[in-house]
Amino acid sequence: MADLVTFGEAMIRLSPPNFARVEQAHSLDLNAGGGEFNVAVAAARCGVPSAWVSRLTDNPLGKIIVNNARAQGVDTSSVVWTKGDRVGLYFLEFGASPRASSVIYDRAGSAISKIKPSEVDWKKVFKGAKWFHTSGITPALSASALETTSAALKAAKEAGCTTSYDLNYRSKLWTEDQAQAAQEPMMQFVDVLMTTEEDTKKVFKIKGGAAGDQKKIDVAAYKSVAEQLAAKFKFKTVIITLREDVSVLKNTWAAICLTGGKFYETPKHSIEIIDRVGGGDSLSGGYIAAKLDGKDDDYAIKFAVAFSALQHSFPGDYSWATKAEAEKLMAGGETRINR
Repeated sequence: MADLVTFGEAMIRLSPPNFARVEQAHSLDLNAGGGEFNVAVAAARCGVPSAWVSRLTDNPLGKIIVNNARAQGVDTSSVVWTKGDRVGLYFLEFGASPRASSVIYDRAGSAISKIKPSEVDWKKVFKGAKWFHTSGITPALSASALETTSAALKAAKEAGCTTSYDLNYRSKLWTEDQAQAAQEPMMQFVDVLMTTEEDTKKVFKIKGGAAGDQKKIDVAAYKSVAEQLAAKFKFKTVIITLREDVSVLKNTWAAICLTGGKFYETPKHSIEIIDRVGGGDSLSGGYIAAKLDGKDDDYAIKFAVAFSALQHSFPGDYSWATKAEAEKLMAGGETRINR
């Protein structure tokens, strides 16, 4: 029985090694992952019984994805299988300053883009569950995926679950206006919003003063964004990640959390990036895991940031960090070799 249920697409990721471009590549490294998939893995690695719901094509690519989830202890028994359609792909080119990393999608017509609300027995899925998580990527895939996401959120609330939503705006999937029109009606079913100031400005047209400078973050401006979000949508909790881009491969990483009218601010972690993809997903998974473990809000957001800071040090979409490593980092852990 899963405490956490997530719903969304996972894809096969293909990456040229050694910072090459796709057109240069003679080989490609293969990984599996996707926003809600990554959240389920992160929470599972923190000891939370987790399940991931999706729709996949019954072929070797679909099985790669499910096998990766199962290897991390994630329940995939509610995945909808189809003999048709396809598994989505994406290509990730790793950059180094001054060239940014870049993503090329090959996901049109993927199996989950054709999902229908009737294909998932949400009452069965949420039986015994405590938390449901999805993101703004899933409803962007198609009209039926949007309908299914909305149905899932409603069913989760009816089942008594806490619901969380990562805004996760993707300009390659829909426009800002499309994202706003589709998602604002769903926010009535969301308890916890995970977002960035940039995504909030694009989707909900909410901004706060000087927020948005990725070289030097004005925390007060970001707090204003959180307050506006909570006031407009009645969220119980708003989490905004704070990333400063020192360079492509060096960032700082922190977050603020507004809950119960009180702000919690985390220390700023300096990170050397092996792989930036999935950092926010690991934060979501870490936060959910801490809350399901009964931790207070201050601990939960600090743990989430520490856990997701570690995620940046592993290749691949999802986290290989452990709860013990995150707690050590929270306590000011050093970087000398462990012997």
